[in-house]
Amino acid sequence: MIQTAAVTWTALEPILPELLLIGIGVLLIGCDLFIPRQRQVLPWLTVVGCITALIMVLGARPVTAFAGMFLADGYAMVFKAICLAAVIMTSLISEPFWQTVGTRQGEYYSLLICSLVGMLLMASANDLMVLYLGLELMALPLYALVGLHKRDQRTSEAAVKYFLMGAFASALLLFGMSLLYGLTGTTEISRIAKMIAAMQLAANPALLAALGLLLAGLCFKVAVAPFHLWTPDVYEGAPTLVTALMSIGPKAAGFAIFGRVLFYGLPTLQSHWGPILAVLALLTMAVGNITALCQHSLKRMLAYSSIAHAGYALLGLLAGTEEGLAATLAYLVIYLFMNLGAFAVLILLATPGQCRESLDDCRGLATKHPVVAALMLIFLFSLTGIPPTGGFIGKFYLLKAAFAAGYPLTVVGAVIFSAISAFFYLRVVRLMYMCEADAPGLWQMNVTHGMRAVLGVCLAGVLGLGVFPGSFFGWIVAALAGN
Repeated sequence: MIQTAAVTWTALEPILPELLLIGIGVLLIGCDLFIPRQRQVLPWLTVVGCITALIMVLGARPVTAFAGMFLADGYAMVFKAICLAAVIMTSLISEPFWQTVGTRQGEYYSLLICSLVGMLLMASANDLMVLYLGLELMALPLYALVGLHKRDQRTSEAAVKYFLMGAFASALLLFGMSLLYGLTGTTEISRIAKMIAAMQLAANPALLAALGLLLAGLCFKVAVAPFHLWTPDVYEGAPTLVTALMSIGPKAAGFAIFGRVLFYGLPTLQSHWGPILAVLALLTMAVGNITALCQHSLKRMLAYSSIAHAGYALLGLLAGTEEGLAATLAYLVIYLFMNLGAFAVLILLATPGQCRESLDDCRGLATKHPVVAALMLIFLFSLTGIPPTGGFIGKFYLLKAAFAAGYPLTVVGAVIFSAISAFFYLRVVRLMYMCEADAPGLWQMNVTHGMRAVLGVCLAGVLGLGVFPGSFFGWIVAALAGN
């Protein structure tokens, strides 16, 4: 007779945030079905659930659960906090967007929560199967969210592209995972590192092939060149809210598994994946920043900007040190504030029945809405890396870690491409402050309390982390040391 272990409260404690969010997701579906006239409660129910989960994540003690397959450690805590904060702020700025486009929003919040649960599982995964489970749980709702406007041909095209490319990337990941399992006999990430060292597999061609397949699949998930081709079309075609979330939440979750696999599963192959990541980082920064120069759509420009920032974040990983990993984590937190703030302003530019996404829609913004223009100015300065914003501090930590690890040429390239990015970011500033408005409907902004809260938090994050970075970076290092 097969005996099963009893499920106890202690056993479930590490996944309580995920269980809570699953319950919230089911409740959201029920509210949308049975209380259709009270849909305004959906965003607040989502926000309250995510805030509760965030408190649980930050207050949880480090623990290993489910036979070592699930890690609720400091590393996972930081990534989970980023993903939860991204969903909280995205939910708060959702109301004005849905009022503008005039589309029902019931399924949006439940899909948002389902994707968030996948992100949290990815952050805590210590097993390749759990990692893949979280990846698909995150991706499948995102495919639906991208195609949420079913009558919009551009949105439908973006959803199909994202689905097909996502399936291809998942196949590459599974192929790499199968090779790792065949070589080491285990899917547990921490045990894979021990088996590689014990069996002296570091020079095995099959292991190098597995590394290449894993890198290809992971690079797709975080939009690293040359696996970035889906990003501009999907980001431009998706609803602006979904684009804002995709540029932060899934990217942070992707870097979570990136670091978990490379740092904790394949540390003996650092001499191989370090130089590869250096080349990919330079290529990604080049493609993202140079291609953004010729964009006329603000949304598409931010898409290429997101690609470039993935290249910056890789600088911390290629260093292969705790300092580098902490720098990547810190940069993702800063990127959350500055990028989501820019997308919030983009949502404010929309008018009923029309989502304004062109650079020309920013013309003369400072004339009628000086506060909104000033906020956009600060967010763009931070994305460029101009002091005293958080973007400058984040890039400084990344460059410092990469230089200390012996990649001076990569650091020089990053500085050059960061300088190039100033052209297309400051072009938006020129349009806001030095050009006259040619779109009268631009000034009809729906600034809700949630939108004000998000813009205030993003502003405080960008400036606060830029002026007082020491304690924040120390908290990141302490969280990693608590593993």
